Amino acid sequence: MKLAVLSGKGGTGKTLVSVNLAAVAKESVYVDCDVEEPNGHLFFKPTDVKTKKVVNKIPVVDEDLCLGCRKCVDFCKFNALAAIVDKLLVFDDICHACGGCIMLCPSNALSEKDKVIGVINSGVSEAVKVISGVLNTGEVSGVPIIKALLKKIADEKRLTVIDCPPGSACVVMESIRDADYCILVAEPTVFGLSNLILVHELVKIFNKPYGVVINKGMEGENLIDTYCLENKIKVLSKIPFDCELGTLNSEGEIASKIEPYHSIFYALLQAVMKEVQDETIAYS
Repeated sequence: MKLAVLSGKGGTGKTLVSVNLAAVAKESVYVDCDVEEPNGHLFFKPTDVKTKKVVNKIPVVDEDLCLGCRKCVDFCKFNALAAIVDKLLVFDDICHACGGCIMLCPSNALSEKDKVIGVINSGVSEAVKVISGVLNTGEVSGVPIIKALLKKIADEKRLTVIDCPPGSACVVMESIRDADYCILVAEPTVFGLSNLILVHELVKIFNKPYGVVINKGMEGENLIDTYCLENKIKVLSKIPFDCELGTLNSEGEIASKIEPYHSIFYALLQAVMKEVQDETIAYS
């Protein structure tokens, strides 16, 4: 089973929830798809780390074959190609590696070369397999790395927790594509509600089952409670606003290794498992 953990912005507690869910599950896989700034490994401190490069296929022009027809330039919506005085220029940094220009070239003047855009690091932390994607600085999109990450876990039988990038952009869409259930993490503030609405709309578009975790919760009803009640969204857990929990998290410690946090995150895992089971029964 694959669980995707989302939040509408950074700093909401997405990685806190992801790391601790994987930890309490014990036999699990943690996948950090926040490739621009992965930090799950800081908690797990994996050993026996292996690194694999991720490459994009970038067009290369053979000037002797190029006809100067500009078909490739007109096709590219990212302006990664330009024809200047009958010379074709390729701007690697903004190329999205779609391959369309190569397919369109009538004279076969374009071929491909490999460009390293980042890496995937794989290691172990006790019984948790830890996989992180890292996008090179300045690269235009982390989607190819996320695709490589998800391909790596495609046949995984253990519980897999996918720590998604913050927000609701293309990288998040790619991260939840194969998820069985989505966990939306939100803070009980006006800003937190605004960002919850964004990811809520996203998971509905993808027709994914989902529930909400309220992080930094306090006593009494709040904006997130009200929104979930009005929209019939299951509140899976309320993680308390707690100084000790904040300290453990800021120091890169896995909070669920001690009480009362183990009980909180174990109960969350059980709640998610029940929701997935109920969804399965409903659609069977």
